[in-house]
Amino acid sequence: MKMAEPRQLPASKSQTRLTSLPADYCPPETTMGQPRILLIEDERGLTQTLSWYFNREGYETIVAHDGAEGLRKAQSLLPDLVLLDLMLPGVSGLDVCKELRAGERTRAIPIIMTTAKSEESDQLVGYHLGADDYVTKPFSNKVLLQKVKALLRRVEPAADAGDVIEHAGVKIDRVRHRVSVGTEVVDVTPTEFKLLLCLLRQPGRAFNRHQLMDAAIGEGSIVLERTIDVHIKTLRHKLKKAGAAEELIETVRGVGYRFLETEPE
Repeated sequence: MKMAEPRQLPASKSQTRLTSLPADYCPPETTMGQPRILLIEDERGLTQTLSWYFNREGYETIVAHDGAEGLRKAQSLLPDLVLLDLMLPGVSGLDVCKELRAGERTRAIPIIMTTAKSEESDQLVGYHLGADDYVTKPFSNKVLLQKVKALLRRVEPAADAGDVIEHAGVKIDRVRHRVSVGTEVVDVTPTEFKLLLCLLRQPGRAFNRHQLMDAAIGEGSIVLERTIDVHIKTLRHKLKKAGAAEELIETVRGVGYRFLETEPE
């Protein structure tokens, strides 16, 4: 008998009413090679539902019901992706994101934030702290799954070993997923990595925001145009801090952005 999929999630935690899972439900056994997702969410009905859904789709899930527990599990288990709620008891989701991005072992883990807050300012804060994507509640499980798949594809190793792109003192190693300025390694998120790769591949070409969103976040993704502005601002800061020349990423008024075509003297 085919198991019915749980109903979609409501708009706020106070209104949450989830369809119960079947009494005989048991999560499938995980195997080596399954992508591992850490769900940091205090709403237990939601974590149960998402665990069932992602297990069914071939993912291993780990659950944490508060920020401190989520941070410990992320640091010790090193999941392939973190699904992080912003409104957590104790340590907030924003603080968890900040700590993960500051940690040497966790800074490259992709993070999707989930929250009932839909204000643009909340999303921009999340992106500024290093989130790779943002989903507001209620969300479709299928849409969330596609976002997870797209984000995991972005951090897969490049097929062509030795694929290194270098220009104006900035080097991208696609195999090692590493950005460096001279001998200084630059810590970037998966989204920032894709964004910089898109710009660095064609120095001097002006990309509009939609093109950059497609390249860095995924074609068809629904995000704010200002999201790219936040990522560009963060990239500029990181490159400059690592010793790169100022304004390697130029603003093209009325269009978008481009990487400096002529190397600075």
